[in-house]
Amino acid sequence: MDDFSLPSLRAAAAMVHDQVPPTPQYAWPLLAGRIGVETWVKHENHTPTGAFKVRGAITYVDWLRRTHPEVTGIITATRGNHGQAQVRAARAAGLQATIVVPHGNALEKNAAMRAFGATLIEHGHDFDSAKAEAVRLAAEQGLFMVPAYHEQLVRGVASYGLELFDAAPDLDTVYVPVGCGSGLCATIAARDALGLKTKVVGVVSAHVDAAKRSFEAGQLLTSLTAYTFADGVAVCTPVQAALDYFGPRADRFVGVTDDEVADAIRIYWQDTHNLAEGAGAVALAALIQEKEQMRGKKVAVILSGGNGDMSQMAQILGGETPRVTTDMRKAI
Repeated sequence: MDDFSLPSLRAAAAMVHDQVPPTPQYAWPLLAGRIGVETWVKHENHTPTGAFKVRGAITYVDWLRRTHPEVTGIITATRGNHGQAQVRAARAAGLQATIVVPHGNALEKNAAMRAFGATLIEHGHDFDSAKAEAVRLAAEQGLFMVPAYHEQLVRGVASYGLELFDAAPDLDTVYVPVGCGSGLCATIAARDALGLKTKVVGVVSAHVDAAKRSFEAGQLLTSLTAYTFADGVAVCTPVQAALDYFGPRADRFVGVTDDEVADAIRIYWQDTHNLAEGAGAVALAALIQEKEQMRGKKVAVILSGGNGDMSQMAQILGGETPRVTTDMRKAI
């Protein structure tokens, strides 16, 4: 049984804060003026790895060290943010970290993972191929395979939810990007532990909407492809454990197009001078899509990360939307 009680989440948050200071949440007046809604932004782009996943990695590696003391190294597959978080936490705990990425992965993200101390391996041309190689190497080299979703990841990520709700407990709605689901589940866990009535809305890419359709159908459904530049939410098959948790607890899901996401990135830059990656901007894109029904309410959006590819960011800030022709399936 997941222990998402308030004492458990507060203890996880204290562990996270030993390494990562709380990130700010600001009610930006230009956003409010543009959208017509009091809009709070939770700035997870301000963490040491530029994304929210750094939180869950800390609690996960702590759990791993306590429950599997024989482990000397971890391995995982990623396209960037998950990998940076895991290698940072693993190296801080004295563990080796091997990260497998597909060929063609963002050079900036690869460089960041190496800088944190990763042994970086390029394999295959999509995330699925990289993951299969990570599983093979885990068995061959005796490394511990880190999953994309785990209750200990959720406990750490919930620290951003506690920070946000402690600062703004009277929020009507929070919009949360959804990839494998740790962020959505963590926000719900923090809300429920605090006994709040805030609605929590999951946001996906309209081009890779398996999590939305699974939520609405009450069963696991998949997307065949993941053609979106918002690679952090490019998940073709949701995680069953995540669906089991957020299914009865989320208010609803919203799907946003790549054009809407690109517009949200430009708005973030114009109104807050923060640069959001694609997945980091989906929550704002969803709020803008639903701005009429949110009028008069106090709303928050999770800016989950700022690790966008430089070439894509230049294209987006220049007024264009990147067109993805390579399947980014199940990117984490």
